[in-house]
Amino acid sequence: ADAFGKFGIDDGKWINEARRYYFGVVGKYGPQVQKLLGKLKQYQIDIIAPLHGPILNMNLDQYTKMYDIWSSYEYETDGILIAYTSVYGNTKKAVMELKDELIRLGNRVVVVDLARFDMSEAVSLAFKYSKLVCATTTYNGGIFPFMREFISDLAERNWRNRTMAIINNGSWMPNADKTIKDMLSRCKNIRFCENTVKILSSLNDKNKEEINKLAVELTAQNWQ
Repeated sequence: ADAFGKFGIDDGKWINEARRYYFGVVGKYGPQVQKLLGKLKQYQIDIIAPLHGPILNMNLDQYTKMYDIWSSYEYETDGILIAYTSVYGNTKKAVMELKDELIRLGNRVVVVDLARFDMSEAVSLAFKYSKLVCATTTYNGGIFPFMREFISDLAERNWRNRTMAIINNGSWMPNADKTIKDMLSRCKNIRFCENTVKILSSLNDKNKEEINKLAVELTAQNWQ
């Protein structure tokens, strides 16, 4: 019933809303979807008539290809999603520094502010791209609520097979990186970057050097 579903009307933008629907509704059941896709290989498919989406009768190989990618937890696009929360703007400054350096090195980069961005779309983008950077503050001994929701959503949907980096900001006990890693401990094949960025409230010259090193490492990392 949920296969090939999507949010919204049939507006020609199937892939983005179908991806958001898949990871919002079906995401954690990748093995079951893979099993069903395997059964379909013996059939000639002429039309896809989903219960929760538009009738599909063209480019069916492309649609089934996307479901194969999503249900096997592979990435669609080699690129970097930077998801952040920033209380006073200092974490955002670090994110912008990293974004500029990554672009200078030739990377495709998307930045989202989790406090102002649709959470389901942010989760969808984390599955779309090959690498993820999470930048956040330590909050009540853990992480800022919007980041906690984001990481929790990824873990619930078995996010895996990705490169990840963490930018941690905290004035007296910055441990957001530990919290995030603990929350993702059951996710498979997450490759954490060796270079780390730990900000003590505001960005300094040492942090800028750390950001540059992280940008180089992220650029070099390639699952292929």
